[in-house]
Amino acid sequence: MRTPLTELTGVRHPIVQTGMGWVAGPRLVTATANAGALGILASATMTPAELRAAVREVRSRTDRPFGVNLRADAGDARERVRIIVDEGVRVASFALAPSRDLIAELKDAGVVVIPSVGARRHAEKVAGWGADAVLVQGGEGGGHTGEVATTVLLPQVVDAVDIPVIAAGGFRDGRGLVAALAHGAAGIAMGTRFLLTSDSTVPDAVKARYLAATVKDITVTTAVDGLPHRMLRTEFVSSLERAGRVRGLTQAVRRAAGFRKLSGLSWAAMVRDGLAMRHGKDLSWSQILLAANTPMLLRASMVEGRTDLGVMASGQIAGVIEDLPGCEELVARIMSEAAQVLRALPHPEP
Repeated sequence: MRTPLTELTGVRHPIVQTGMGWVAGPRLVTATANAGALGILASATMTPAELRAAVREVRSRTDRPFGVNLRADAGDARERVRIIVDEGVRVASFALAPSRDLIAELKDAGVVVIPSVGARRHAEKVAGWGADAVLVQGGEGGGHTGEVATTVLLPQVVDAVDIPVIAAGGFRDGRGLVAALAHGAAGIAMGTRFLLTSDSTVPDAVKARYLAATVKDITVTTAVDGLPHRMLRTEFVSSLERAGRVRGLTQAVRRAAGFRKLSGLSWAAMVRDGLAMRHGKDLSWSQILLAANTPMLLRASMVEGRTDLGVMASGQIAGVIEDLPGCEELVARIMSEAAQVLRALPHPEP
C-alpha cells in the first residue's frame, strides 16, 4: 500500500511504531523495520553514547529504514541530532515541536523530520517551519495526551496542513488504518499495540497487566508530573494522587536521586529538564522533580517489572488488545485486514 508516508520514508507499509521510552529499543525497532513498518528508537532514556550504539545495533540487523525520537527541549538535543546525521538515520521524530533551526539542520542533512503534535495550531506551526510530515495524537493515546479525540483532531489537522499526517491514538488493526486513510491520513502510528508484542522487551508480568486491563482501567492523571498522562490505573498511581505536597516532594526527591545516579545528570540539569517540561504550567517543586524523573517511574515497570513502583503509560486501546503477536505477524495482519475492509466497502454505481 503506497501512501505519502511510505514514499517519504521508504517503508513498505504505512504503519509507525512510536518511540516509547525504555520500550522502543533496538530489538523492537529492528523487528518493526523488518516487518516493513517504520520503527522509531526512543532516545530520551539513552545517553548519547547509548543512542549511537543502539543505532548501530539496529543498522547491523536490518537494511530497512528506521528513525530516532528526540526530546526537542533536551539540553543535548543538538548532540543527538549530530549522531542521527553521522549515522545516516532516515527519520527524526520529536515528542515536542523542534525549533525552526533544528528542523533546517536535519533537513539539510537529508533527514526526514516528523514532529508529534496534539493540536491543530502546533501542526500548522511545524509545517510552516518545514517539517516533512506530522504525527497527530488524539486523546485516546498513551503517555502525555490531550483532550480531543483522534476522530475529531485528525481531520482538523489534515485540513490545516499540506504535508502528510500520521494518525495516532486508538489504533490496533486494519479497520483503524482504513478509517485513518478515509480521514485523509497517510498512515497510522501505534505505541501500546507494539508494546504488546512478543518482540517487545517489556517484562511478561507487565504485559499481563496490560492484557488484563479493561478500557475503564486506563485513566488520565496529572499526579505523575503535573501534565495529563494516560496510563493504567494502579494502586501506585492512586497513592500519587492521594499524596500531599510534603509527602509528594519526599517521594520525588528519592526517585530523582535514583534517576540522577542512573542517567549521570546533575541536580541542576534535572531541575532544568523538569522546568523545560512544564510547558507553561504552574507546577510545584515535587511536580518539577517528578517531571524530570518520570523516566525512572517508567523504567521501574518497563525494565524492572515492578508494577507496584512504576507507572505504565497506556493508550485506551489496551483495553481491547488480547494477544502478543510478533511484529511481522502484527503488521501482516493489519495490512491483510485493511485489504479485506477495502474490498468489503460498498462501491457507488458509476
